[in-house]
Amino acid sequence: MKSYSQIVQGNKRTDATFVAAGLVLLLIAMLTLLALIFDLASQGIPRLSWDFLTNFPSRRAARAGILSSWVGTSLVMIVTAALAIPLGVAAGVYLEEYAPKNWVTDVIEINVTNLAGVPSIIYGLLALGLFVYGLNMGQTVLVAGMVLALLILPIVIVATREGIRSLPQSMREGSYALGADQWQTVSRHILPSARPAILTGAIVGLSRAIGETAPVITIGALTFIAFLPPSPVQDTIPFINFDWLESPFSLLPIQMFNWISRPQASFHVNAAAAGLVLLSMTLLMNSVAIYIRYRLRKVL
Repeated sequence: MKSYSQIVQGNKRTDATFVAAGLVLLLIAMLTLLALIFDLASQGIPRLSWDFLTNFPSRRAARAGILSSWVGTSLVMIVTAALAIPLGVAAGVYLEEYAPKNWVTDVIEINVTNLAGVPSIIYGLLALGLFVYGLNMGQTVLVAGMVLALLILPIVIVATREGIRSLPQSMREGSYALGADQWQTVSRHILPSARPAILTGAIVGLSRAIGETAPVITIGALTFIAFLPPSPVQDTIPFINFDWLESPFSLLPIQMFNWISRPQASFHVNAAAAGLVLLSMTLLMNSVAIYIRYRLRKVL
């Protein structure tokens, strides 16, 4: 039989092997990502300019820009966040704090978990049949935001539930002992403590949504658009305009797809520059959310 020291040494070697393998795989993944970003930057940076950001798409690569695409991406992400985050948090709180523990709840939980792995094209087909043809809502910014909200909703729900589950039961018991009811406990203690985890889920979900192409192509996003949606802000009372929700749209991933599918090398350079803008928008959005999460953790 092996001695105790031999068993300990064997376990240490096994742990060291797994650590080394993990570091090698992490290094390979990081080097691959850095190589892709470097290749994208080497092609796209020379094309980036103010004109590129403020011009509409054109059949001439030298004059083509991404104004309608990045504006459309920003508006669609606003709708997506406004729909997915409140609904996802509310659903997660209900399932974790209010829903009875029975077979119906178990079925809902299984389906929510499985929906997080459904291919995005399925959501596009669902939106096409339900929103575009069934409800006759058209191919608009609102419909695009709704389909992307459905896409990331399971991610937000799961993140919310995991954040709530990580909190100690003593927090609830202490609140109830002081005379608070269930809603006061949830709104004043549970949700504030779970906000960092909820924001993490929102970051992951929005990062996935901003780069999706299949669902929005399915519902009829435009590959060439030379106008902007109406401005959300107007100079007359009530100073807010919602007409942009009913406007046709284009997105940066779709514009990139359109350019990369053309044979001219100059359009491929445009696609690389648009990819850098999309990457920058994603990093900016994530940085804001991470900063908010950091501030909330300091407060807690």
